[in-house]
Amino acid sequence: MTSISNIWNHPKTSAAGLLIAVVTIAGVLSQQGITLGSAGSGTVVTLASGLATALLGLLARDPEGTPSSTGSTAKLGAWALIALLLPLPFMGGCSGVTVAQDIVNWTPALQSAVATLDSTAALLAPADAPIFVAATVGFDAASNLLVAQAKAYLANPTASVLAQLQVAVVTFQQQVNASLLSAARITNSTSQQHILNAINAVGTVVSAILALVESVSGKAAVAQMAAASTIKLAAIRPYLDEGKAAQMVASHYGEPVDLARVQVAQVELNAMRAGF
Repeated sequence: MTSISNIWNHPKTSAAGLLIAVVTIAGVLSQQGITLGSAGSGTVVTLASGLATALLGLLARDPEGTPSSTGSTAKLGAWALIALLLPLPFMGGCSGVTVAQDIVNWTPALQSAVATLDSTAALLAPADAPIFVAATVGFDAASNLLVAQAKAYLANPTASVLAQLQVAVVTFQQQVNASLLSAARITNSTSQQHILNAINAVGTVVSAILALVESVSGKAAVAQMAAASTIKLAAIRPYLDEGKAAQMVASHYGEPVDLARVQVAQVELNAMRAGF
């Protein structure tokens, strides 16, 4: 009876415990090769795990005791159901050509984010601007290379061109991760916020492109990409703005932000499991 009353008196804690259990069990099932069937281009197990992770994040952000709490939970459940029925936009490419086009479709957002980043130095405290410039000095070149490789892959979606795209996106991802760690050392809170906003915008697009490239890469290639990623997602996760990422994804695909949050969480989970 005590257990039942605890569940009743602490619904959020109980829900969080259940979601953690889902993620844990799904991880064990995945390691054993148990899929429970397909869902979109992935499996039921991986999708359930990603949804549970997303729900945990949203649950943690839920304000206590607000009148809209019940409505928010119901809306969240609805989007979770939709996510179960639909493949994730930047996780479910059916062919190299489809994914290549999606990657190219992201490149204007990447170029815009890099252009905004280039103008950020003027907003910083004088002592912080040189640190920021040094941390992001290679972004323009990396962006141009990634855009060129994406277009090359769209024109010629072969294994050799894909290999070049894999190198380009991982290299850029590592530059983004390194710059986030550099931003963390800046003590001026205003400067740091400007820097994190700018880098997160670039990082969101790079992460989306990385997920797309992963979706058309073999296991050996993904493992090689992960091995080249020496600065892991776990190290820079405290500096990520998942809300901003969800807004960018929602805007790009013309979908609700709540659904985009689930997709962003799924991408992060898959990246960490792949070793990034």
